Amino acid sequence: MLREIYITETNCITPLGFDVASNIEAILRGDSGIQLHNDISLMPNSFYASIISDEKINPAFEKISSETNYSRLEKMMILVLEPIIKNSRVDLNSKTAFILSTTKGNVTALKDNSEESFNNAHLAILAQNIANFFGFQTQPIVVSNACVSGILAISVAKRMIQSELYDHIFVVAGDEVSEFVLSGFNAFQAMSNLPCKPYSKNRTGVSLGEATAAVLVSAEAKNATIKVIGDSSINDANHISGPSRTGEGLFRSIQNAMKEAKIEANKLDYISAHGTATPYNDEMEAIALNRLDLQNVPVNSLKGFYGHTLGASGLLETVIAIESANKNMLFESKGFDEIGVSETVNVIEKNKKATIEYFLKTASGFGGCNTAVVFEKIK
Repeated sequence: MLREIYITETNCITPLGFDVASNIEAILRGDSGIQLHNDISLMPNSFYASIISDEKINPAFEKISSETNYSRLEKMMILVLEPIIKNSRVDLNSKTAFILSTTKGNVTALKDNSEESFNNAHLAILAQNIANFFGFQTQPIVVSNACVSGILAISVAKRMIQSELYDHIFVVAGDEVSEFVLSGFNAFQAMSNLPCKPYSKNRTGVSLGEATAAVLVSAEAKNATIKVIGDSSINDANHISGPSRTGEGLFRSIQNAMKEAKIEANKLDYISAHGTATPYNDEMEAIALNRLDLQNVPVNSLKGFYGHTLGASGLLETVIAIESANKNMLFESKGFDEIGVSETVNVIEKNKKATIEYFLKTASGFGGCNTAVVFEKIK
């Protein structure tokens, strides 16, 4: 009999707030972190993105540490982890693991042409720096698989605990808006000239964002309201950057996750989708959901609030989805106006009350990677 897996602590840091409660309040007000920016150090032209002010990060970090040698992303990751480690009172011993999830990590270190900066850009160094700050005894584990990284980290944690390697796993995910990331998406002509509009007819691409999120995945149910009951990750190897036209990888990921969870399509109450607002991603998701007879399940994308936060997105959106379930509240898919995909999708247009017992989180990324995880609210 496999162990049951719970999420017992959550936290997030975004432009909308430095804890979960402030983020939920902002979402209920309809606030968005996406703003017009004119920072020539990042891009020569103005651009829309969701960026956290350094004037908020640095004073917050100074309250917990006087160290000055941490990168901006490391500060954000430490800040989001610190409260849940403290609140959990879990011993950081050999049965407690640490997973760090990111797409690009400290890529900004490469702007400084030195051996030290080159070393600091390695993801293993980033993870070890965070682990050393808190005193984890186990070697940190890095999950970096494009934009599914955040939700894939929960899947990895679940399986490691079920294998009895660990009893508790702290998971942190984060990425920041950088010149490297902006130039890459701009080169793909994938960036929107307005705040993004997932699933909408007039969508023109992604708005990028930055955030950190953290959860505690545990074999112990103490303080838990959410159970992880099914997961799957399938790579359809369709294209280096283009999603499958049939949604094959996402289709199989969801199918496998629901099979493990032992639930049928009519039992799902809510889907927190990827919804990047690019023409091909949203279309692919719509096709996959219809192939699974999930077209009537309420769906939202949180990208209209946060932008696409890359490796952080899957974990950040899971944290918000957990609050959605706990509050029995479906949050709007901000930016949505008129359906712009070829298949039926039940996009949530405004905040509304709903009973949520089972929900699904999905993500898709470059290289054909797809991940789906099914969660159950504990009664």
